[in-house]
Amino acid sequence: MIFQWWQTRDIAAGPAPELAGELLTGNPVTIASYQGQPLLVHFWAEWCPVCRAEESTINSLAEGYQVLTVATNSGDADDVRKYMQENELSFPVLIDEDGLIAWQWGIRGVPSSFIIDRQGQIESIAVGYTTGIGLRLRMWMAKR
Repeated sequence: MIFQWWQTRDIAAGPAPELAGELLTGNPVTIASYQGQPLLVHFWAEWCPVCRAEESTINSLAEGYQVLTVATNSGDADDVRKYMQENELSFPVLIDEDGLIAWQWGIRGVPSSFIIDRQGQIESIAVGYTTGIGLRLRMWMAKR
């Protein structure tokens, strides 16, 4: 419990912080482009074993829900692209090579998942491993 508090002490709350950049595909992205539907913003790293355990869940979730992932401190676009191909992952990825985006969101550990509601408000936060059922339930609740 103390460890969880420590990890989330500076984490973003209320309105979702701005998140803008270029996806791994080259397409521009902003958090505002997702308004109107719930969005999962998922911070991960290719070197993180817990993130690896969760990546197939995130990949599956991205097939039916709006998902934006942020690869933080995982190398440049070529490094992340190679990792995605090797692991047959297709979820949208924004590169955070230097960890600046994660820092702006108050991330102290990965994986960290934020459910953003239709109005752009952070509805729930999970740090560490989260089940697919748990994420789907949170996304469903954010639709209300």
